[in-house]
Amino acid sequence: MSKKNIGRATAIVMLMLFLSRILGFVREMIVAKVYGRSYVTDAFFAAFTIPDVMFYLLVGGALSSGFMPVFTQYIAKEDDDNAWRAANTFITVAIIFIIIFNILGITFAKFLVPLVAVGSLNSREMFDLTVKLTRIMFTAVTFTVLAGLTRGILNSYNIFTSPSVGPVLYNVGMILGAALLGNRFGIFGLAAGVIFGALLNFLVQVPDFLKVGKRFRFQLDLKHEGYKRMLQLMGPAIIGLSISQLNLVVNQNIASVLGEGSITALRYANRLMLLPLGIFAMGIATTIFPSLNMHIARGEYDKFKETFSLGMRMVMFITIPSAIGMIALNVPIIRLLFKTGKFGEQDVLVTAYALAFYSFAVVGQSAVQISTRGFYSLQDTKTPVKVGALTVLVNILLNLMFVMFFKQLAIGGIALSYSISSILNMILLQRGLSKKLNGLKEKEIIISTVKSIGASIVMGIATLVTYKFLEYNFGIESKLMQLIGVGGAVFVGIVVYALVAVILKMDEVKFMVKMVKK
Repeated sequence: MSKKNIGRATAIVMLMLFLSRILGFVREMIVAKVYGRSYVTDAFFAAFTIPDVMFYLLVGGALSSGFMPVFTQYIAKEDDDNAWRAANTFITVAIIFIIIFNILGITFAKFLVPLVAVGSLNSREMFDLTVKLTRIMFTAVTFTVLAGLTRGILNSYNIFTSPSVGPVLYNVGMILGAALLGNRFGIFGLAAGVIFGALLNFLVQVPDFLKVGKRFRFQLDLKHEGYKRMLQLMGPAIIGLSISQLNLVVNQNIASVLGEGSITALRYANRLMLLPLGIFAMGIATTIFPSLNMHIARGEYDKFKETFSLGMRMVMFITIPSAIGMIALNVPIIRLLFKTGKFGEQDVLVTAYALAFYSFAVVGQSAVQISTRGFYSLQDTKTPVKVGALTVLVNILLNLMFVMFFKQLAIGGIALSYSISSILNMILLQRGLSKKLNGLKEKEIIISTVKSIGASIVMGIATLVTYKFLEYNFGIESKLMQLIGVGGAVFVGIVVYALVAVILKMDEVKFMVKMVKK
């Protein structure tokens, strides 16, 4: 795609991701109001881990690293026959695998639960509830995987709208489950919403898939060169993602022994940290990935570097101020979003404390999304595995160090470990990709990053001062007052950041303006 088309596609994807994340927070607010922060919510989020990790490995790993680079390469060479022969086999094998996985998961759920929440063994109620919820939500995995497979096909054809609408409907399903079924069926109503949302996520993509997927059929050509190449590429990537997911599992296990509600507090803080990553970083990464694949397939390395540099600079331009903003307004944001019903002020303070340490990770994790796709486009899935293994080891060691020697950090130590390892991951991947390509326009990226940091510091100060002024004059007793405080501070922060960015003559401002216009 041209830079113009990338901008248009990115705008569409970001809009849908924004709607999805907003609905995601509506969902979390409803969950907090109905269920609070207790062993019940801990059980739900622990149960959600195994199916969620499985989806992440297949969709985030297998599709990004193996399926899309090979499929797009065939499409770029106008070899649709081999493209679909490889795709048909890949999809058929994936469906067979996920059915077997579901059967085994439901059967052996009680043996899997201690792997994601070892603290549940100390509470029979939490353990039994987690096992039941795990078995129920395994059903959703089938639909989420089907949605991921169709998304990979559609993105390869530069179709982004319906795949982006899917997550919006997924959150709608969960909201309906919690709001309509929560009071009657308890946490099981939310679990039913997960299944309904996953089904909607898949179905909304079916019409577009039928248009481009006329060659699809169940097929098992296991000797096809394209399919074998997909497996060769996705193997290391899945191992690498498995290692990275170990980060979250380790964090969750440690949180499960820190006290009731710790998993929930860490989850809410993590979800808020993921907001700018999910909207902006994933939006940019999703839309530039087919272009990166196409440039490599055609040997256009200069255009590859230009596209990569644009993606990285935009990520830095957006996520650095996001991180500073979350640190400055950690308590007010959590209070506005979650303080309701059974979620009290003490819950706010604990969750906000974790958010302050998590905020640093948004920059690292966002940059990793771009760098990893750079390696995948080059069909190098081994380097991200090596880097991921090292950073997970660092995360585990830091976790143990903070728990043993800095107990006062509590769940803040878990979040800080994750942030440090994310920044390390970002640096190592960037350096590795630069060496592989003899440079990545680093000067442009560094200058842009330094300017973003400077503008963000000014913005952070303005945001905090504005919030304190509004809090003093309007108070925080009602949701309206809280909204005025946070909304006013955020608005001032955006204006100040934009003005400083213009003064610093940052090209990213022009790109953002054009993207918004489109």
